[in-house]
Amino acid sequence: MKMPAMLSRRDDATGVDGPAPLRSERAAELVPQARLSGPMPWVIAIMVALTAIAAAGALSLRNAGSAAQAELSGGVTVQIVEADPAARARQAEAAAATLASTSGVVAVRLVPQSEIDALIEPWLGEGTAAAGAGAGDDSIPVPALIEARLAGKLTPARIADLRQRLAGVAPAARVDAQAGWLRPVFAAIGSLELLALALIALLGFATAAAVLLAARTALGTNRDTIEIVHLLGGTDAQIARIFQRSITFDAAGGGAVGLALATLTIVVLGRRFAGLGSGLVDGGSLDWLDWAGIALVPLAVIALAALTARLTVLRALRTML
Repeated sequence: MKMPAMLSRRDDATGVDGPAPLRSERAAELVPQARLSGPMPWVIAIMVALTAIAAAGALSLRNAGSAAQAELSGGVTVQIVEADPAARARQAEAAAATLASTSGVVAVRLVPQSEIDALIEPWLGEGTAAAGAGAGDDSIPVPALIEARLAGKLTPARIADLRQRLAGVAPAARVDAQAGWLRPVFAAIGSLELLALALIALLGFATAAAVLLAARTALGTNRDTIEIVHLLGGTDAQIARIFQRSITFDAAGGGAVGLALATLTIVVLGRRFAGLGSGLVDGGSLDWLDWAGIALVPLAVIALAALTARLTVLRALRTML
């Protein structure tokens, strides 16, 4: 191990050589290391990449859930469950007219039968749904659908009021809140967000543990040199600063590599999911604030690594001598 130069000075009053404080630029030679040559930078790169991907997943899930809830807020679906096509069509027209004249209803749409058939065709097959009076005996009667949107918050009391209004003109009508259909989906999205946050916390703990082990290993390797430096007047803070600086440089290099890998992965996955053409998936796209948060991940890892290294070295030095 190369020892730092200029570790002593002559006391002008006594003429005796004594310890001199370590200079940072020469004391840094205490832990010589080529950047990105050891395992630590690559470990941190992996941790940063995984953390950034997990953070992107959590942000995307939050955006998707918020977009879906905003889109479905105030939306209701009315089903006319009637086997007779003529009666079904008559009740559907009457229900749509009643909804359009109801206070608080801002939009009403009677879904065309062709659109309903296209939605159920992948599950029931072509020509299975009964579209009208001329449908065959093998056709399955499909309810007529009406989409409506109410102003303000959709409460159970408002749903009950709509059901009461429609009961007289469309006895076969069933009123459901659109958000209620996706309540299990929203619950699952919330659980996945918590899982992503837990993964981020675990990765942070693993990063701190890896830095702690690296700092302890470096201390053990340079123990003899550190003892000599102590005897020559080096302080614990000066020695800790050397290790902290070395690990900070390693963390910065690893963080840059990890962020680049994470960005590439997120962009590729985003394009793949965008190809699905799903409204729920499209709502989970990341905006510039989300990308700014992701860019802070390596900075947080660097700060965590520097703090962990300093505290680890200072604690070990107190018990070393």
